[in-house]
Amino acid sequence: MKKVLIVDDSYVVRHLLKQLLEEMEHEIVGEAENGFEACLKYKELQPDFVTMDIVMPEMDGIEAARRIISFDSDANIIMCSSMGQKPMVLEALEIGAKGFLVKPFKKKQVQKGIERLKRQFEVV
Repeated sequence: MKKVLIVDDSYVVRHLLKQLLEEMEHEIVGEAENGFEACLKYKELQPDFVTMDIVMPEMDGIEAARRIISFDSDANIIMCSSMGQKPMVLEALEIGAKGFLVKPFKKKQVQKGIERLKRQFEVV
């Protein structure tokens, strides 16, 4: 069981991801509505991984990922985006995000993304 921080400005998306990840037997240790809140909660909760929306108010997911990785180079961040955000996903991967999920989420897609990340945990 891994500890997860879910970051998305949409309550509906956070709720859906929470359900999917709990079905996969992960513990949701926190939720955040924007990148600024994500950075604070990351430091406080020290999750095993983060699902991070890209487009959010106050601070977007790219900047939040950049800041989290700057103080924890081992952070495991999975970016979440809609299909039209490919350049932003690529930027996030370049700064150190470990993967991405495309919205709208499907259970099998989330499972595959988490399994890829779990394989990286095992390598470390």
